[in-house]
Order: sequence, then structure tokens, then C-alpha cells
Amino acid sequence: MQILIINGPNLNLLGKREPETYGRESFEEVLERLRATYPSIQLDYFQSNIEGEIINHIQQADGIYDGIILNAAGYTHTSVAIGDAIAAVGVPVIEVHISNVYAREPFRHISHISAQCAGTISGFGAGSYLLALEALKRKSENLFFPSK
Repeated sequence: MQILIINGPNLNLLGKREPETYGRESFEEVLERLRATYPSIQLDYFQSNIEGEIINHIQQADGIYDGIILNAAGYTHTSVAIGDAIAAVGVPVIEVHISNVYAREPFRHISHISAQCAGTISGFGAGSYLLALEALKRKSENLFFPSK
């Protein structure tokens, strides 16, 4: 299984930026723990502060990756184009947020990408990535309960 993790703007500052909200670990430390927890899954990582680069990586993932874990950060609330890119590819995308966006400012309650994603995980700190990875793994193994 191959999973691409894409982080959006300012997430290169994890561990430094507002640690009371986003934690004290760098994403490199989080990624190391994810790889140790799931050694059989190939995890690739990309971070950009530039919307077009995020869109390019989503488009390029089609046919290569089994899933994308996307923390679009601030672009979640503003980017119709990222939502369109997700809709255009055949790769399941899990939207993640480190903080609980629904317990924050009202503008963060709006997501222009959620409707195109397989699911959304929010508010579990860096553990949101672990939950998303587990969800993609279970989805690929058809381990979810059937819908009624």
C-alpha cells in the first residue's frame, strides 16, 4: 500500500507554531512515528505553502497512490480548486485537521474540500494522521461495517 500525505500552508512550522493548538512535535517526528507504526505501508510526504503545488501533487497521485491524507490547513476554508482536484482523481482522500476546527473561529467551520473526500478527521492532534492512515488501510481491506 502506498499513501501520500500532503500538508498545506504553515504546517512546516509544526512544533513551533502555536504549540498549545498544534502540538510540540515537528511533522518529521510525526511521520517517523507513522512509519514505525505501519512499516508495511509506503508513506510519502509533501508540504507546500502554495495552493497550485498542492493541486499538482493531488493530480499526480492518480494511479500511483492507494490514498491521500490531506491537511489543506487554511486552504480548506478557501480553495474550491483543491476540492475540484480531489474530485478529478480516483484516489480516496481523507481530510485531516490537527485541531478541532468546529471548536474554533466560525470561518474554520467551512470546508471546500470535505464533500469531495472519503472522510474527515479533526481534533485528535497528530493522532488525526494515524486515524486517517488506519481508515485508508481498513478501506483498502474492506474492513468497514456494511451500510444499512
